[in-house]
Amino acid sequence: MIEIDGSHGEGGGQILRTSISLAALTMNSIRITSIRAGRPKPGLKKQHLAGIKLAGKLVNAEIKGAQVGSKEVEFVPKKRTHGQFTQDVGTAGSLSLLLQAVLPPAVLSPNPVQFNLKGGTDVAWSPPMDYMNHVFAWVLEKMGPRTHFDVEQRGHYPRGGGEVIATIEPVEHIKPLDMIEFGELKHIRGISHCVRLPNHVAKRQAKAAKETLEKQGIENIDIEIETYSKKKDPHLGAGSGIVLWAESRDGCRLGADSLGKRGKRAERVGEEAAQRLLEEILAGMAVDMHLADMLVPYFAIAEGTSRIGVSEISSHLKTNIWVAEQILGVENKIETKPDGTGVISIKGVGITLLD
Repeated sequence: MIEIDGSHGEGGGQILRTSISLAALTMNSIRITSIRAGRPKPGLKKQHLAGIKLAGKLVNAEIKGAQVGSKEVEFVPKKRTHGQFTQDVGTAGSLSLLLQAVLPPAVLSPNPVQFNLKGGTDVAWSPPMDYMNHVFAWVLEKMGPRTHFDVEQRGHYPRGGGEVIATIEPVEHIKPLDMIEFGELKHIRGISHCVRLPNHVAKRQAKAAKETLEKQGIENIDIEIETYSKKKDPHLGAGSGIVLWAESRDGCRLGADSLGKRGKRAERVGEEAAQRLLEEILAGMAVDMHLADMLVPYFAIAEGTSRIGVSEISSHLKTNIWVAEQILGVENKIETKPDGTGVISIKGVGITLLD
């Protein structure tokens, strides 16, 4: 049984998610201790339990310690499965973080997989589902797997109630990725939404974002507006947000987002997302800081060496690479430049369905 120290590095939930996903993918038994030791309230929360349980369904795993507050979990995979799986976080816990725990084993599943999920689609400290669809899934497809996330209903903090259908078309093996520099900007796209709020909130977010980008001389900007009439709005609670992505002529895509909250003007939400995207573009690298750590598990199992240029070498990125080292023994190299950008290379172990 592989032992993973959950207090390593930042000591957050990232170690847990990556460890469980790689254990399910490789069919290796794993024990994770000191879970979320670096957080004010250590141990498992409901959203972490949901990810563990859903990953367990994929591989018929025996799981010990799967309770709220538990600081140690044993995960013993038994048999790969496929089909449709349902999981309700029970809170506004992030569905994108839940997916981080189950997508790696799903992309090498024997047959297509579908997840019917309930929880938070647009919540703080996690990628919004629009980012997952238009940045993460878009880049992942370059490595082979095709994933799509249908947002049936949005869920914001604190009410949650979001519904997502995630469809995964698996592959026999993962291709390596080689993307260093972003190149020349082609266009910027985005989605600005609001639920249980006046329609002008989403429009103001989009307008502010577009004006911020245009001040930098950027043209060819198209931001979709998503709103609902008060009489037909099915969402449990109010919320808003905007996701932007920039595509280059070299086939790279960078993303950024911002969420609305009580007391935060819609203009500020739009400006914030635009400024974050501008920072990613100006860094000149092919992969944004949030996508980089999400791609590590796929690099680790790819057939060949992946190399990406990253706008920032984050703690999440280092943590994921460390977990991949512990479980798969992958060779890797991190080059950090004086301006904070960097290039990482990871030599995958080449796991396939035949394994």
